[in-house]
Amino acid sequence: GSSFAAGADLGPLQRGSPLLCARSVNGYPQQLARRLDLSIIDMSCGGAVTRHVLKGGQFFQRAQIRAVTPQTRLVTLTVGGNDIGYVGDLSLLAARKDASPFGWLVRTFWRGPEPAAGRAYDTLGEELLATIRAVKARSPQAVVVVAAYPALLPEEGTCDALGLSPSEAALMRDVGDRLAATTEAAARAGGAIYVDMNRLGQAHDPCSPEPWTRGWKKAGAAPFHPTLRGAEATAEQIAMALTHVSGFAQP
Repeated sequence: GSSFAAGADLGPLQRGSPLLCARSVNGYPQQLARRLDLSIIDMSCGGAVTRHVLKGGQFFQRAQIRAVTPQTRLVTLTVGGNDIGYVGDLSLLAARKDASPFGWLVRTFWRGPEPAAGRAYDTLGEELLATIRAVKARSPQAVVVVAAYPALLPEEGTCDALGLSPSEAALMRDVGDRLAATTEAAARAGGAIYVDMNRLGQAHDPCSPEPWTRGWKKAGAAPFHPTLRGAEATAEQIAMALTHVSGFAQP
């Protein structure tokens, strides 16, 4: 999924298309807004890719960036995993071992994951940078924070919760690390604050005692996505990064 949110002083909480987007009131943008006492327009949407932020088209929705106005004080952005098949491939790799109709479909029709090095990281980086610059053009005073995806895999090996073999986990770990590096490079080039949840969440992968992300098994409707604690941790880390920015001291 993606997370894109704009915050401003006071005013009502606003949301758009929460059902289609499977948006939670406890996602990190919502938690951050409550922590900083900001109103929020939360455009987060499951399944979004980077172009949906600038150009729209997901579920016939308009561009997510329309939430940014000259009055916007803070914009948070987490996107890109769907552009390179990160979460999708993790789910398909695990699902093809299931003795379920979906597992049969995956085994029958999916050709398998692309090599880690063969994914469109350069295009993603260009689109992320263009998005950050477009946000700054719409609201020059806004602080832009780009947060990486929390770690979805342990630093080495695998575990039952993931439903992945060691080689599958190694492949997707490489994809996740390249995604984080691409995200960081775009954030730095665009003058945004970068919060490295891929690194900060390394001790809290789905195999850990206190996971910030779910694996495949017993994950409900959102495998390989943040847990409630993971969303809370992301909000905490962004708030900490903002303590050095004028006007964002926590109440």
